[in-house]
Amino acid sequence: MVNLITGPRGSGKTQQMIELANEKVKTSNGNVVLIKKSRRDTYSVNFNIRAICMADYCDITTLEELIGFLYGMVAGNHDIETIFIDGVLKQADITLDNISVFMQKINKISKENNIEFYISVSAEKEKIPDIENPDYKVIC
Repeated sequence: MVNLITGPRGSGKTQQMIELANEKVKTSNGNVVLIKKSRRDTYSVNFNIRAICMADYCDITTLEELIGFLYGMVAGNHDIETIFIDGVLKQADITLDNISVFMQKINKISKENNIEFYISVSAEKEKIPDIENPDYKVIC
């Protein structure tokens, strides 16, 4: 399942993602991963969450490279249960024009590996293409 947290910049999506991740890790039998562009705002992330700062992987610049990175994480750790990606429009070259392609690809990863994804998008849900897909759940 791909869960989407939408809203304009500054509407509290990052804090909501961190709170959801902190709650998820309490009940998870597997690993929880939080992917952010920077280390900013990660002071309140539970120590048991694998926080990944994409600034440390600055050579990942395209949607395809980011998908390959996700596949690599999943291949290296079969215990990943949930992946949070904060600020997806800040990752690689993902834009509102190609976000539907990205969501299709992570939905495939989700189904193949039984991983739940939470994605935050700095845009109103009405502006996100193909959001009405039954494989996606809009949280807000």
